[in-house]
Amino acid sequence: MKALLVGVAALIGQMNTPQEKQVVHLQPHSGAIRADFGGKLLERRNAPAIVYLPMAPPKLDSQGNPWSLDIKNLGPGGVAVVGTSQFNLRIMVGKLCTCSRVVPRTY
Repeated sequence: MKALLVGVAALIGQMNTPQEKQVVHLQPHSGAIRADFGGKLLERRNAPAIVYLPMAPPKLDSQGNPWSLDIKNLGPGGVAVVGTSQFNLRIMVGKLCTCSRVVPRTY
């Protein structure tokens, strides 16, 4: 019975595991997020305290999905993500955040 419960728990854990994304890093001494990072996971470690989204993020990533980027801050300090159109986001150490292109509604 105990083995059955462990097996079921392992199966449920695998089903809830998020899809793996390609991991990218900033160039040394650079705070610029490149447009081709879209759809990937940016791990920030010992990078500048402020990083900048592309000036004009593309509408789609390389997979044809709406442009977005997951950012994981590995420290040692917090990071501010800054972009155009009054976009500003602060990510604390050990946290993960998703930045995505906001498409304005047309009426």
